Amino acid sequence: VQLQASGGGLVQPGGSPRLSCEASGSIFSINAMGWYRQAPGKQRELVAAITSGGSTNYADSVKGRFTISRDNAKNTVYLQMNSLKPEDTAVHYCNAGIRRAGSWFKEYDYWGQGTLVTVSS
Repeated sequence: VQLQASGGGLVQPGGSPRLSCEASGSIFSINAMGWYRQAPGKQRELVAAITSGGSTNYADSVKGRFTISRDNAKNTVYLQMNSLKPEDTAVHYCNAGIRRAGSWFKEYDYWGQGTLVTVSS
């Protein structure tokens, strides 16, 4: 099982990129999925999370600007980022709680490789 994130890059202030993260491999089910970020010199923090039923949670710093969603048929989670600010610059990581085929009774925590979002003019 692996998570593959995409969609980062250099974005101007006010820009609206969308990050994607697809889980692949021998997956039985996926529970919560989320996005975290780590800015230079700072700890990794939760940006947004979404349950398998679609309930969402956001960091106060992104509420009203970012939207998390998921496509369960595609095992993919998205992060629509709007009104980006320079302080949103960070490596963004996707995360998922996954039960693997063949060991459905145990949930494993998986991380994507990280995608850098740089907000600069």
